Amino acid sequence: MQLPRYHRLRQSFYRLKGSRCANCERAFFPPRKLCRDCCSTNLETYLFAGSGTLYSYSQMTQSPRGFSNIGPYVVGMVTLDEGPVIMAQLTDVDGVELRIGMPVEMVTRKIQENSANGYIVYGYKFRPLLLNATETLLSSPDVAATT
Repeated sequence: MQLPRYHRLRQSFYRLKGSRCANCERAFFPPRKLCRDCCSTNLETYLFAGSGTLYSYSQMTQSPRGFSNIGPYVVGMVTLDEGPVIMAQLTDVDGVELRIGMPVEMVTRKIQENSANGYIVYGYKFRPLLLNATETLLSSPDVAATT
């Protein structure tokens, strides 16, 4: 990704910032200027919560140009709670059995490093939804055996 384009789009990459139609309340990501449902131009900036469910996923074994240092990796289609389906890399999936419909959450992580130009591109990725510490502790086999 070229540095000027990255800086222009960084709000979308860091925050899942999209748009929402003031008339029909349909949410869009990335942002749009025209609602494709009701054809309204009355769209406002909308910040997505960053949670959703895994719609589909695939293991990428051959990385595209510019991403050779991160392969192999998993890419997923995520249905956000607000409606849009977006594609993103999945992270923190080692040892996790991925399944369609599992809850996921957005995290900000390094996407790409361009050593020739000296910049690092950060953006959104999704990971399986983490249980809170109490649920994780109570579900541990070591703790369950002692209670």
